[in-house]
Amino acid sequence: MTTPKGAGRKGSVPKVPGGRVPSPSDILAAAQSAVEAAQSAAVQALDAAQLTAGQALDAAVRLPPASAQLAVRLPDLIENLSVAIDRLNSTIDRLDRTLALADPALAAYDRLLPRLEAMVGLGEDVLAALAKLPGVSLLGRFTGKSAEPPPDPDPPKRRRRR
Repeated sequence: MTTPKGAGRKGSVPKVPGGRVPSPSDILAAAQSAVEAAQSAAVQALDAAQLTAGQALDAAVRLPPASAQLAVRLPDLIENLSVAIDRLNSTIDRLDRTLALADPALAAYDRLLPRLEAMVGLGEDVLAALAKLPGVSLLGRFTGKSAEPPPDPDPPKRRRRR
């Protein structure tokens, strides 16, 4: 039968792996090595913090004033850039809608231009045929209109210096 207190009335001693109970000197030695490890880690952390602070100070001292001003203004510049991109997008959308509305007119111009070019060519052919008729040049002289435009005057000749 078991007792309500457990398996026996022996005092409960914590069992250590390996079955050995540490002595007070072992505990003291472990505590001292833990303190030494903590002090070593604290010294290393302090050295690293001092090194980092020194590098940050060196970088701040070597940083040109123009770069510092640029770094301060960078958020505003990014905001202005995003506003400009939004405006550009809205302008592109507006241009796209305008071109969509103008597309039928441009298509009509494309169909009309060959006809206009043909009419201009026909007019030039008619004028060339009329110029070949006898007496047209005489008629042009009477009316003050000539069949061919007068030639351009020659540019004045320059004298060479010797």
